[in-house]
Amino acid sequence: MIVILVSGTPGTGKTTYARKLAKDKKYRYLDVNALIDEKKLIDGYDKKRDSKIIDTEKLNAALIELISSEKKAKGMVIDSHLSHFLPPKYASKCIITKCSLPVLKKRLEERKYSKAKVRENLDAEIFDTCRVEALELGHNVEVVLTD
Repeated sequence: MIVILVSGTPGTGKTTYARKLAKDKKYRYLDVNALIDEKKLIDGYDKKRDSKIIDTEKLNAALIELISSEKKAKGMVIDSHLSHFLPPKYASKCIITKCSLPVLKKRLEERKYSKAKVRENLDAEIFDTCRVEALELGHNVEVVLTD
């Protein structure tokens, strides 16, 4: 089965891109946030960052189990800013979504993110954090501009 990871800074267009890709290729679409809720993978809440704390090892175990048990789909698109932490041997490709900083800032502000959270995500985009982490883990990385 072909497994495509779609990762990137929050607000860069991952979900829109991943849903379209899955539809176009007739692959199963997996929303990792729904999986996190379903499998109760939240370890806590970081008030300062206004975000859930996720143990990526537990998440990876759940993703690997799901990938291994999938018998019907010819492919799967996994959508999450954490998806690139999945070991490369389980993924065919890791697509990193990117967008311009003004567009990203506007999207994050429209989501009502705090100024600190907007800044943190803009910094992650500036430093290309998701792409660098995916490359360091050994993924076959492709970058897609979404704006």
